[in-house]
Amino acid sequence: MKPQQGSDIFSAIVGAPFGAIGIRTDAGVIRELVYLPPHFGEKDATDALADEAASQVQCYLADPDFQFNLPLIAAGSAFQQKVWAAISSIPRGTVRTYGQVAKHIGSAPRAVGQACGANWFPLVIPCHRVTAAGGLGGFSNHDDENGFHLSVKRWLLSHEGVNTSPWQQQAIWP
Repeated sequence: MKPQQGSDIFSAIVGAPFGAIGIRTDAGVIRELVYLPPHFGEKDATDALADEAASQVQCYLADPDFQFNLPLIAAGSAFQQKVWAAISSIPRGTVRTYGQVAKHIGSAPRAVGQACGANWFPLVIPCHRVTAAGGLGGFSNHDDENGFHLSVKRWLLSHEGVNTSPWQQQAIWP
């Protein structure tokens, strides 16, 4: 397969059931993880960290209980980091609404949604576990119900054992 235009910005591309995951590394840290549509082909790692990240992504895709251990670049505002820490505490197989996360950290649901959309490290910081009160909500700054990004969110939640149809929410923060 001919390399997809733009794939040169990634240090590795890992195939996934929904498409692919692009991995960007720089100076010994993960700079970004990106959900990519199916027309992106896989790309071998260009450095040891990208190889380790690709291996960990593959482990997660095989086992939703896998715990990531990757050096992430310091990214995001103090508020985004607060939201991402709250998201990271949501156990696999459960979801929280934007409103529940907002209440937990003393913020507003829209601000939580914006911080989720700004997440540079999906999978590692599992923003797919945050949903709207009445359904999936958006994902990665996209809200097209039949689009690629929401299909990724559906796959991830299903992979982690969340029943997305009929929709069920966890009512309390642990």
